[in-house]
Amino acid sequence: QVQLLESGGGLVQPGGSLRLSCAASVSIFTFRTLAWYRQAPGKERELVAAVTSTGSTNYADSVKGRFTISREAAKKTVYLQMNTLKPEDTAVYYCNALAGGTYWGQGTQVTVSS
Repeated sequence: QVQLLESGGGLVQPGGSLRLSCAASVSIFTFRTLAWYRQAPGKERELVAAVTSTGSTNYADSVKGRFTISREAAKKTVYLQMNTLKPEDTAVYYCNALAGGTYWGQGTQVTVSS
């Protein structure tokens, strides 16, 4: 059974940085796509960043130039490096993986506030 476990969330001041990690229970090359989504209170879940099995990436316009998605096969982990954080980045961040089905992590809270 595929499991995804996020970590790295927390409270950070505007302009600060955080790195989220998502550890998979299987090889990350099992998945066609690995992605990070986020959901803010009262809003729909939205795609933040994604990386395909070939290494292609795409980002939401709101995070381009500030966030970077990467993966480390040996650790079966995908990362989201978040720089220059803004209060509007506050949300629960979810790891997502697509293989034969769709898999989600439990989410990690990111709060950007002074």
